[in-house]
Amino acid sequence: MSDGRDPAVSAGAPDRESVAPPPSFVAQANVTDPDIYREFDEEWPECWRRAADRLTWTSQYDSVLSTADGIDWFPGGELNASYNCVDRHVEAGRKNHAAIKWEGKLGETRTYTYQDLYREVNAFAAALREMGVEEDDVVTLYMPVLPELVVAMLACARIGAVHSVVFAGFSADALATRMENAGSALLITCDGYYRRGTAVDLKSKADNACLSVSQDVDQVVVDRLEGPSYPGDHRSYEDCIDAHDGEVVEPVARESGDLLFYIYTSGTTGEPTEVRHTTGGYLSHVAWTSHAVFDLEPSDTHWCTADVGWITGHSYVVYGPLAIGATTVLFEGTPDPPGKDRFWEVIERNAVDVFYTAPTSIRAFMKWGEEVPARHDLSSLRLLGSVGESIDATAWEWYHEHIGGGECPIVDTWWQTETGGVMLSTLPGVDEMRPGSVGRPLPGIDAEVVDEFGEEAPTGESGQLVVTKPWPGMPVALREGTDWARTARGDPDDEHWAYSTGDGAVADEDGYVTLLGRLDDVVNVSGRRLGTTEIESAIIGVEGIAEAAVVGGEDDLKGTTIHAYVSPAANVAGTDDLRQQVRAAVEDAIGPVAVPEEITFTSALPKTRSGKILRRYLEAIANGEQPEDTSSLRNPEVVGELESLVDE
Repeated sequence: MSDGRDPAVSAGAPDRESVAPPPSFVAQANVTDPDIYREFDEEWPECWRRAADRLTWTSQYDSVLSTADGIDWFPGGELNASYNCVDRHVEAGRKNHAAIKWEGKLGETRTYTYQDLYREVNAFAAALREMGVEEDDVVTLYMPVLPELVVAMLACARIGAVHSVVFAGFSADALATRMENAGSALLITCDGYYRRGTAVDLKSKADNACLSVSQDVDQVVVDRLEGPSYPGDHRSYEDCIDAHDGEVVEPVARESGDLLFYIYTSGTTGEPTEVRHTTGGYLSHVAWTSHAVFDLEPSDTHWCTADVGWITGHSYVVYGPLAIGATTVLFEGTPDPPGKDRFWEVIERNAVDVFYTAPTSIRAFMKWGEEVPARHDLSSLRLLGSVGESIDATAWEWYHEHIGGGECPIVDTWWQTETGGVMLSTLPGVDEMRPGSVGRPLPGIDAEVVDEFGEEAPTGESGQLVVTKPWPGMPVALREGTDWARTARGDPDDEHWAYSTGDGAVADEDGYVTLLGRLDDVVNVSGRRLGTTEIESAIIGVEGIAEAAVVGGEDDLKGTTIHAYVSPAANVAGTDDLRQQVRAAVEDAIGPVAVPEEITFTSALPKTRSGKILRRYLEAIANGEQPEDTSSLRNPEVVGELESLVDE
């Protein structure tokens, strides 16, 4: 399970004192019994009935887990995700409770009650039906964080269609690739959005993508910029709602194993990897973790700062909080413009109870100074969360002290696009926290750190994190046991069944896990996993570029930045103009999020005698470290050349 680039041995857990949750928090927490770990172990897999029973089922499931033909969670059960996130709260008398509070880029605000959401989801579901969308059709959604995006997701779920949300920062080519792979014939997009005060034309990118796929694609366009209408053959979202306002579409009963959505993540093949999540298992997982890890109740206001285009946004902006019946904050902007108070203004104005963000943002807050949040009333906060990458102990302690007032527990969560929901974290009403360590596997989750031979690594020794039992939020590829980028191996009833996460980790004597970063060819930038092969392919497509290798570099603010080592063709100079061409090519092919922070031109790249590029040497150079013994390289002199280039 090792790719030859193991993290440092004996990394150990951070040498920091544990922090107990305040008694006042424990007194009101949803989960407070330490025996829950033992109970879930003894009851597995029946323990997951507790998660499923947080939902409303149209037809009750026959059993919790069947492994007779693959892995089938809650077989025989039928439910509808839209009903669970909207209708049942209206029926319970909470129609006037806020479901969504939207904070726009330019300071606009909108609030949707559960009744408002019910009305608009039904209207758009009727419009989709009128356009011919049927069960299991894939509808692609390509827009920033708008209430209309959530409405479209829930409308698709209501009629049994499958949604595929594509991050609005991705390029036309990236959108086209995902639409082609999914066979999607309907695109829901918007005219544009604002980035740092400048209007970005999203509709033109959408049009270019539609021209690049083999199937005919219809479009529905949301008017975000409130400018002149775009010409062309497409429907207006607003017209769709007006035409079907007041209509009610009965939610389609979906089998537990039916698809809810596609989402794409980066692998090592150069193509985005399609991850397909199902209805019953996924929704049970995110509803239970919203209840147990984020301590959410219907009375709470929850703000996860992730873009809905990523899995974090799917699970803990949309489906988790809405399944609970809480209020979810949608935030279109970024932490700083027009000032550095934006996050704290949102928390203060909306009396946010639970705040869930990325370490990248936390490090930015630290850089701006503790006096910025100190200007705001953050006393509504009850729980803080961290997601997307490891949070170092220093950032953890700053977050705890200056945002949480030393009283809010922090849940440092680990999970992936593939897992659907949180897998490792402390339970805030049960566990002590250890700054820098994510915590233990959640109740019902079996995970361990293994060495390169697949054997459990000794305490304090690094290895790869693997999940050793199925879990409800697992995607179709693992449920079917198909070969995948990181796949299950063996029979799920066999003790050696495991899902290899691709992340390096180390566990301490109490089972608390510290994450050490990726082991495969993926970089994690601001909580977004990007395939190095996809970036390298875009770079090599630039005329005059012979080879490229992309690695992650450590950064005090962002955590990880992209470093590209580029070898121009013979007689081609590594000029600033070529560097700009490289950046433009990556932005066009993938999007601004993937543009390298550093581009180093070199005559060659370090390779083995068989011709394989050894990226661990490049990672060491990017991070100012001394590369290991280079005697096994075919061209060891290149390492010295690269070191001198970096030193210049």
